[in-house]
Amino acid sequence: MGSRINVLDIDIDNFTAKEAMKQFVDSMQSEPLSVIEMVTADSLMQMDDTPELKGGVCYFDLVLAGDTTILESADITEKRCLREIQERTFLKMLFRYINRHHKRVYLLVESEEEGQEFLDFLEHNYRGAQIGGMAKVSAKDRADDMIVNAINGADIDCVISAMSSPLQEDFVTKNRSILNAYVWLGLGKKSIPLKQAGTVQSRFTQYVIKKVFRKEMERRKKVEPQSMQM
Repeated sequence: MGSRINVLDIDIDNFTAKEAMKQFVDSMQSEPLSVIEMVTADSLMQMDDTPELKGGVCYFDLVLAGDTTILESADITEKRCLREIQERTFLKMLFRYINRHHKRVYLLVESEEEGQEFLDFLEHNYRGAQIGGMAKVSAKDRADDMIVNAINGADIDCVISAMSSPLQEDFVTKNRSILNAYVWLGLGKKSIPLKQAGTVQSRFTQYVIKKVFRKEMERRKKVEPQSMQM
């Protein structure tokens, strides 16, 4: 595939898991820092009121859909694409690579509880991954300099961010040029594999997000032809 789709003014790479994985592996062997981001319908809507930030996202090296709603909004119905997102194929391949090659990673989270869950997940499933450190990033009390210094002093291969939008995108956009790592991997809160969907609350939340997102996409499709006629 290797094509791109534009959703809410952000270009998203419509890659297979294998294609995305190839780019990740290549990035882990070259400098400067490559930024790989997984976006969801929710994160796209969270960034929708920040045009400058969305402009920065367009310069990321790889932007992947983290839920099927994004592909469906672009009328992509290929079963393989949808299945790989549902089964989180790319993330499974990626963590297996980190585990097998004993890559050194630094984790960014928003709470101690989320950090402990992430550490437990890696310890249970991917013991070969080397944890170079972990930091809590707060939207209210940003300490970017301290966090960047900690990352740069840890001699790591990959920064893995499990933060919400737009905090996650804002952090890497502002600090990209001074981070010493091969890859920034922005997973967000919805894409990390340790948060398995299935509870009544999570299903209801996903339903609401999907409904709001589709309404917004339909509204924009109606507005665009009118704009072209003016």
